[in-house]
Parts: sequence; C-alpha cells; structure tokens
Amino acid sequence: MRSFLLSVLYALLLLGTVSSAWSFGSFGGFLGGGESLEKRADPKDASTGPIVQTSTATQTSTNTDTDTKTNTNTNTNTNTASDSTSTNTKTDTSTKSETTTTSISIDPAAAAGGISMITPASSSTSYYRIGQNVTFVWNYTSLSVTPSYVNVVASCSLNSETYTISSNMSTKPTGSVVWDTDASMTVPLLTATYTLYVYDASKSLDDIPSAGHLSSLVGYDFGMYINQAYTPLNQFKCATCNGALSDIQRMGLKFTFGMAAITVVSFTWFAGGFGAFAT
Repeated sequence: MRSFLLSVLYALLLLGTVSSAWSFGSFGGFLGGGESLEKRADPKDASTGPIVQTSTATQTSTNTDTDTKTNTNTNTNTNTASDSTSTNTKTDTSTKSETTTTSISIDPAAAAGGISMITPASSSTSYYRIGQNVTFVWNYTSLSVTPSYVNVVASCSLNSETYTISSNMSTKPTGSVVWDTDASMTVPLLTATYTLYVYDASKSLDDIPSAGHLSSLVGYDFGMYINQAYTPLNQFKCATCNGALSDIQRMGLKFTFGMAAITVVSFTWFAGGFGAFAT
C-alpha cells in the first residue's frame, strides 16, 4: 500500500515537471506556438531625434571717459536638448564716477585784472626807432581767473590801425614779447604814439571787463619815430611846428595894425578940429 502511494506521488511530481517545461517552451517559442518574446528596447532608439546643442555668447563693453565711467559685461549661454533646456545668464555691471569741479568765488565789486609794465617803465613814455626790435615785459595784477592764452597788440590812433605783436601766446607769471618793427607790414608804421594792449585770446579787444578777469581797456603808451638823415640846423624846416607865421597870418596882422593907426590919426584930427586939445 505504501509503495502504491509513493508511486502515485512520484507520478504526480513527474507530470508537474513535464507540464512546467511544456509551458516554458510554448512561451519561449521553442515549439512554434504562442507569442514570441519581444526584443528589449535600446535606450538609444527611444530618442525622438539627435541631440541639439545651441550656444549663444553675447558680450557688451561700454567705456565712457568723461565724468562717468561705466563697464558692462553680459554673458548668455543657452543649451537646448530634446527633453531639456538650460539657460545661464551672467551680468557684471560696474560704474565708476569721477567728477572734478573747480569753483572760484569772485566778488562782483572786485577790480578787473590787468598788467603792470616792467619794460618799458610805466612812469614815463619811451620812444623807439622804427626798424629796430622792441622788447615788452610785464606782470599780471588782480587776476582771479588767469587766461590760458593772450594776444599782444599795438594800436595807433593816428591811422586807426592795430598791429598784432603776438597771438595765442601762453600765459606765464611774467609775460615777455619782442616786436620786430623792421618786418614788412601791410600798413606801414608812422611816427606817432602807440598804445600796447594785452588781452585774453578767447575774447575781443573791446570786450567789457569783468571782476577778476583780464581787462583790455587799460594800455600803455610809447612812441615810434622814423629815422632820418642829419640836417644842419640852418637848413632844417619843421613841417609840424607852429612857431612860423603863414602868409595869411601876416596879412591879418598888417590889416590889424593899419586899422589901428588910421583910427588913432582920425581921432586926433577930429578932436583937434573942435579944440579939444586947446589950452
């Protein structure tokens, strides 16, 4: 009996083993039936397209060198793939301001600036011969605002001409210039009195002066003359002297004395006829 039961159990175990093998073979397709196993998907085939990478870089630099300096750097990088997008933006902005301000307070009632002559001395009028070099030296006085450049001119009132001695000359504490009067000029120099002017080159000669600024209304006089050959005194004739009488003046004096003589004689005769002088 026991042997029979063991035989039945062995048979059932054998049938179960054969059934499991049969099912595995059918599922695996070894017997040609059922559905075949699907091939494992390749991760590379699951993408919808090739990887796309985009890189964009932008750099902007601005330098301003006046009163304000500004430096701006902007970098932008963009990477794009099929399933992800990343954007990195970096901005670096630095601003540096430099301001230089010079302020001068000037009293509106203060005097205008000017020059003080060193050569020639301002205490007397100097005379120079036309054709030689003339040297002028001066100092600046009462200046609150010093001009960068000055013009030096000589003005002659006799012919209403202005002669430029130097233009756009750099301003120094002591000004100096040499005038070559022998140089050819459009308008010749005359024997006359001249006035030296030193004024701001950024202004005109007739500008109204302001407090603390260089004035061009005050000048210094000097004389110029033309050299002439020696003439003996007995042959010299002064064309501009007023000591000699002209013909018209002499005739006028003769008429005056003649009328006076006639008046005296007539009065004496008239008075004698009436006995005015009788004793």
